[in-house]
Order: sequence, then structure tokens, then C-alpha cells
Amino acid sequence: MSTEDFNYDLPEELIAQTPLKNRSDSRLLVMDRDSGELEHKHFKDIIDYLNPGDVLVINDTKVIPARLIGEKSETHAVIELLLLKELGNDDWECLSRPFKRLHVGTKVSFGNGLLEAAVVEKKEEGIVHVHFSYQGIFLEILDQLGEMPLPPYIHEKLEDKDRYQTVYAKNLGSAAAPTAGLHFTDELLEQIKEKGVIITNVTLHVGLGTFRPVEVSDVTKHHMHSEFYQMSEETADILNNAKKEHRRIIAVGTTSTRTLETIMHKYHQFVSCQGNTDIFIYPGFEFQAIDCLITNFHLPKSTLVMLVSAFSSKENILHAYEEAVKEKYRFFSFGDAMFIERK
Repeated sequence: MSTEDFNYDLPEELIAQTPLKNRSDSRLLVMDRDSGELEHKHFKDIIDYLNPGDVLVINDTKVIPARLIGEKSETHAVIELLLLKELGNDDWECLSRPFKRLHVGTKVSFGNGLLEAAVVEKKEEGIVHVHFSYQGIFLEILDQLGEMPLPPYIHEKLEDKDRYQTVYAKNLGSAAAPTAGLHFTDELLEQIKEKGVIITNVTLHVGLGTFRPVEVSDVTKHHMHSEFYQMSEETADILNNAKKEHRRIIAVGTTSTRTLETIMHKYHQFVSCQGNTDIFIYPGFEFQAIDCLITNFHLPKSTLVMLVSAFSSKENILHAYEEAVKEKYRFFSFGDAMFIERK
């Protein structure tokens, strides 16, 4: 299976640079999972496609200001770190730039010494394990010194940092937002609950595994970096009951999908648990957890476009994307959404 099979043409002007004023005003391309049949709607219309008893699973992770720019203590060379995963005891796995300037023992200072990172280990592909030293509370210092880690294809400055958070974000730890959830407002979620849809949450802290590009020509040779996930007993019970009663489980985003499929494939049921997942979903994958998927439009040749292709088919997804380009949908993080539905 070739990475090139998941490529498509996207005019640069369709890459959304800023969020819409109202989250739920974004457009919604509804696709039948089996037939590929398409309908053009707006995101607030999602309520018309949800049934009483459906379970909507959201990812409640919260993005931290994970981008730090500092300088090497010895040479004052500029160093950038992107915090990917907390390892405990003030140790973090980070993506570094420029990687070649860092060595075990190198110290990097941020905010004139308010925060200092020492390199503990150099890994592959620009990743370093660092130990942070500081006085005070780490997240408060990070809030003061860090920047919101917007994707590289977004060139506009984000006026309101909260627009790169879902309205239900609460568990700090992500290096990127679970963007399918950005379309929901508190009002829309309330209307969905009033219709009899059950909303429950999982947590997956988005790290390099979700947004790292595929650089191998053979899809099966790509290695996903692991990301932390957790599920509560309450959520597990809700989902197991839905399965028993043949009610639909609808994942909001690829991160919720990866969490649910990881747990179901590991335990053959939903259980209260936490851990790290490097699950890679591409065509041929057997879905055991979810019935429908709400998702954004993803980058060409990305693991995410492979995941949605696995959920429907590559032909259906590429046709839907072609239609979305023709209809001038907005793409990627601040763009429009798809609902891949099985009735």
C-alpha cells in the first residue's frame, strides 16, 4: 500500500487560516459510510443526524502552550522545543529544533533563566528527553513563556487562544487540539443532550503520533509515536451498554477513535484504563468500537486521511475530498467537518 495512494490536490487558498466567528457555522459534508453518498449541510445540522440513545464520545484533552523558544546556555544559539509527552518528575519528551545543536547535558534557558531544560537523552527524528528546572509551578511558568503550538500551515496569528481549544477541554496535556471538536458550542451540546443523545468523554493527549507526516513510501512501514490515553469506569459502562443494546457509538475525531479502538482491540470490551497507544489505522483495519465518525478534512498522505479511508473506503474519501475542493470547503484545523454515517 503506497503513501502516494492517499494524495490529493488541494489549492492553498482552501487551507483555513482563522476560525469562524461562530464555531457551529462551519460546513458539514455528510457521507454515507457504505455508499459514499454525500449531502452538504452546516455543522449545527449534525443534530438532525443523531438519534436518541446514540453515544457521542468526545476527547476532553486541553492544549498546553507547548512551544518554547529559548537559547543554549553556553552559546546563546536559539533553540525551540515542542512539549510532546510528560514523563514524570519534570521530565518531558520534546521535539527540538535544530536537533543537531543539542547533545546530552546541553542546557537551554527560557525567559532569562525562569525555566531551564537539560538534555537527558537524544532520540530519533528530532526528539529529545529533557529535564526541566524552575522555581514555582510548572504550568504557570509555561503559561507565561510558552506559545500555542499552531500547525505550520497556519500563518495567521490567533487572536483568541481559546479558539484552539474545544469548549469542553479540561485535561491539560496536548501539543495540538483534537480539531473535530472545535465545531461544538455549549448550546449545540445542550441541544444534543436534550434530544436524548448521551455524551461521554475519553482523554487522548495529542502528540507527535497524530500529526507527524508519513515519510515512507510503503504505508505499512510507518511507525506511530505513542500518545497517552485514559477512559473512566463511567464511560466504559456507558459504551458497553450501548454495544449490548446495538446503539450507535459516534466518535468525535480521530483521537477519540484511536482511543476507543485501542481499548476494544486490547480488552475486547470497554474498560476503565490508561496507557499509551501507537495504534496506526489504515485500510484493512477492522473497526470494533465505533459506528460513525465526526472528523475534519485532513492533510494529503497523512495518517489521518488513511484512518478515515479505513473507516469507509479510499475511493469514497478521495471522492468526498474532491467534492469538498470543488465546493470550496475550508480544510484542516480551523476548517469544515465531515460526518461519516452508518444509519
